[in-house]
Amino acid sequence: MAWLAAEFGREVLKQGPVLPTADFFPGSYAGSDADIRALVAQICGYLNVEPSLLVVEIEPDDGEDAMVAALELARKSRSAAGHYRRENGRPVIAIDQRQAARPMALVATIAHELGHVRLLDERRITPDRYDHEPLTDLLTVYFGLGIFTANSAFTFSQGNQGWSHTRLGYLSEQMLGYALACYAHLRGETQPAWARHLDANPRGYLKQSLRYLAQNPLDI
Repeated sequence: MAWLAAEFGREVLKQGPVLPTADFFPGSYAGSDADIRALVAQICGYLNVEPSLLVVEIEPDDGEDAMVAALELARKSRSAAGHYRRENGRPVIAIDQRQAARPMALVATIAHELGHVRLLDERRITPDRYDHEPLTDLLTVYFGLGIFTANSAFTFSQGNQGWSHTRLGYLSEQMLGYALACYAHLRGETQPAWARHLDANPRGYLKQSLRYLAQNPLDI
């Protein structure tokens, strides 16, 4: 977090957290490719990325989710829901169309890939940095998208077709709870109202971490 503050400045923290509400994401959403592209453009604004510089690719749904449900299979996965690369001198982000059915995870995925643009395309780090993926998740917290990253880190669902357990991203719920507490601490928040938008696990880790930071303030 100290590194992010040095790289991007404290002004970023004044933007405040992005919430999963109509105030931050107005208009209708049906999960179409056009909706995904519009969401990318909107999240670019939150991460201070110029949308016109990007190439956005939507990877088509391969039908795997529907097949798993039809065959009533149990499933456990760690999703690679997006990709970043440079091509012809421009940053390219590719988004898995299956994420459209999970708006919270979709926002987290887009934010992560745009984080690569801020870190790699702007040459703040190199691709071979050992922790560049976790650092990219942490960047989403610093820029206010941490609620989406934390709520998407681990999902478990169970139904007539069996169960599914999905991990998204590179930081655990515990790590993200602490990262969000650091974010709140740096903003001078001791009881952030936005915590109500977190799922139970990350919210619990956030509260525990805030108590710790009250006794052990960050030296940033």
